Amino acid sequence: MLQNGDKAPDFTLAASPDKLVTLSDLRGKNVILAFYPADWSPVCSDQMALYNEMLRFFERYNAVLLGISVDGAWCHKAFTKDRNLHFDLLADFEPKGLVSRLYGVYQDGVSQRALFVIDDQGVIRWSYLSPIGENPGADGILQALESISTTA
Repeated sequence: MLQNGDKAPDFTLAASPDKLVTLSDLRGKNVILAFYPADWSPVCSDQMALYNEMLRFFERYNAVLLGISVDGAWCHKAFTKDRNLHFDLLADFEPKGLVSRLYGVYQDGVSQRALFVIDDQGVIRWSYLSPIGENPGADGILQALESISTTA
């Protein structure tokens, strides 16, 4: 798993069937990558709902949140609509798990539950691997964003 100080690998993934997101296009903003195993699972649903509620706090730190799993863009679209999410879920679908592998968080056919906070220059400033069955919450993300803002 990539760690603090590593350069975040660039990628382009589908955010919907007709929209692509490229990490390097977000330079100048802090980026939160929330890798998770699967749409519709109970823990993932709770985690994404929490982050949806936390968006205004993340935005105070000039941060963009991106969820990433190996589910396809159509699955993400349905999940986003059903859960009323207001951030992009990216499909690490084909080739399956490529971006998850780049970040060192792919195992047994799914993305592990992992968080990365990337600064506005594309450097990982914090990472965390959570047990698959536990919602990691948002405290670590907020602490990492606060740390970035105090050193900038």
